[in-house]
Amino acid sequence: MERVLSTEERIRRAEEVYRNKGSVGHEPIKSIPKYKNKLIKKMIIQIIVCLSIYSIFYFFGHTENLFSKDMIAKAKEIMAYDINFDELYKNFMNWIDSNNLFVKNSENQITNTMNNEVTNEIDLNEILNNTASIGGATGEVEESNLSQMEIDANEIKNKYNLIKPLVGTITSRFGYREPTTVTVPKNHTGIDIAANTGTVIYAALDGVVKIASSEGDYGNHLRIEKDDVAIYYAHCNKLYVKEGDYVTQNQPIAEVGATGNVTGPHLHFEIRKQDRYVDPDMILEF
Repeated sequence: MERVLSTEERIRRAEEVYRNKGSVGHEPIKSIPKYKNKLIKKMIIQIIVCLSIYSIFYFFGHTENLFSKDMIAKAKEIMAYDINFDELYKNFMNWIDSNNLFVKNSENQITNTMNNEVTNEIDLNEILNNTASIGGATGEVEESNLSQMEIDANEIKNKYNLIKPLVGTITSRFGYREPTTVTVPKNHTGIDIAANTGTVIYAALDGVVKIASSEGDYGNHLRIEKDDVAIYYAHCNKLYVKEGDYVTQNQPIAEVGATGNVTGPHLHFEIRKQDRYVDPDMILEF
């Protein structure tokens, strides 16, 4: 007669059967040996190093602005070989040692820097030497200490060829003066040429008559402009031209007189550039 098993005994026997099946039918999972992990890591590092070297050669072979032609040719020659990473690495190290790559590159950079500095110095000297003093046919180099009036006078002389408006006696020149009459200003903005009343005045430069007036201290006077240069003819007895007229150089434009704030018959001859006063003696010989 079969013995009746208790509940606890049934559970114990079931656990023994389960353990026996696990030990016979299923093998436990084995971990990867440590030596295989080292081999995998080493292989990955070698692949990365070889790819880096190959990328460097590829960069050398396809960059024309940063490296010499010899370097680029050598890189392309190495790139043409069958891809053997160990050999590529050896060639790369030998190439650096034999050609002193980094030393040559540094020397080239220093040489280029020195050449650029020399070139810049030459260009600066050429600019300074080509800065002419605008002095007509003399072609002298303009000095940095010239005043604005001297610069304006040189530009006028270089661009135009003025003539004297008449022949007479110089009674007052440009600049500060000590007048004997209170009404005469001390700061003279032109040059006074004394002559008999009615003496013909000629245009020193061609241009357009912008002012033909009899008002103010200048009396009967003209302002004739050409570009940014304006010439005044003041204290005239009679004006031959009117506003808007175009006059040519050496054309009769007025007569000497004594109108306005004067002490005797003369021509007040005044030159301006962009409304800056210019000493007529810097442009013409009176």
